[in-house]
Amino acid sequence: MLQPFFQKNDKLASRLIIAFSLIVFTAVVVLGKIKLNLGLGFDVHVFATVNAFINGTVAILLLTALWAVKRKQYVLHRNVMMAALLLSVVFLLSYIAHHLLAGETSFGGSGTIKILYYIILFTHIPLAGLILPFILFTAYRALTGEWESHKKLAKITWPFWFYVAVTGVLVYCLISPYYQ
Repeated sequence: MLQPFFQKNDKLASRLIIAFSLIVFTAVVVLGKIKLNLGLGFDVHVFATVNAFINGTVAILLLTALWAVKRKQYVLHRNVMMAALLLSVVFLLSYIAHHLLAGETSFGGSGTIKILYYIILFTHIPLAGLILPFILFTAYRALTGEWESHKKLAKITWPFWFYVAVTGVLVYCLISPYYQ
């Protein structure tokens, strides 16, 4: 196993993780209701395309990290997971930029595809909002060398994070034809 990167301080970590998660959640909800009309001279939906690319990349990184840890390649696992975390930060910034600049888009499909879209969307959104503290606590347990706790949390966190990444791409593919 790898050496701990941080000294364990559960009280501080819990406060920081909860505070950061609440700030991110609040920012996404509040800023999602605001639209800035800046006339930037480019299609602001490029941010949505970037988001889909990042989500797809994160999904691939999560699969790669799972593969690495199953083969006891812990350094590779750590590095790939750190890349997934960093890309998720970039995603968050791009997501906020997209919603600030583009506003809301209504789904224009009908029938079965509309039902499928809303099922995916209404599972994706709450899970995306709830997964952040689990991701951060899972990473914290790894970075403090608490491997058993990390493994237990990762078994819960990984499938939900993967689902959110994959459904993020699906939501983009389904809604992007209706961007104006």
